[in-house]
Amino acid sequence: MAKHNSTYNSLEEDLEEVYSIIKQSGERDLDWIISKVSEKLKIKKYEAARRIYRLREHGFIDFIDPDPPRNLHRYFFSTYSTWFWLIALAVFLIFMMIYVLPGSPPFIYLRYILGSIFILYLPGSSLIELLYPKPGELSQLERLALSIGLSLALVPLVGLILNYTPWGIRLDPVFTSLSLLTIGLAGGAVYRKFTIFKLRIYEERGLK
Repeated sequence: MAKHNSTYNSLEEDLEEVYSIIKQSGERDLDWIISKVSEKLKIKKYEAARRIYRLREHGFIDFIDPDPPRNLHRYFFSTYSTWFWLIALAVFLIFMMIYVLPGSPPFIYLRYILGSIFILYLPGSSLIELLYPKPGELSQLERLALSIGLSLALVPLVGLILNYTPWGIRLDPVFTSLSLLTIGLAGGAVYRKFTIFKLRIYEERGLK
């Protein structure tokens, strides 16, 4: 469900038209709003959806879940945690590339690509989600830059710690350590996001 929050002052002209349609429609189903905007402005639905989401980013409208998850378990397995499952899927694919699929072309090239993402992005991305769980705290570009920067700090630290353990810096302990670190940070981020979600949604509605 979409609702409007305030009047527009400095919106672009194309967004002003979308905002006017939403304001006149009141609180309605998001699919209905997208269809209405698409019909009135004679644009495709994906373009209508893009403009609506831009309005949300500006803070002029908000989306209301008619049946929000009431506990951490439901939140964990809802669309709110899709990003977590994408990270878990990436880790699983990297596991498959290392231990199951052959290390010959074309699989070796996929291993290079996924391995680079695993080393240079995923650990930092999970930490950023934990430190900044609110969507509007950082832009996507800032999240990307900080994710890469923090990954470059975390991975050598993991290697340094492993160097002083009996396992040493080898493939198996490095992969296991980085996987556990990434999934652990992402799991903590899910909990923080749920706490913020509950405060924002449930207190507004007077739910418990």
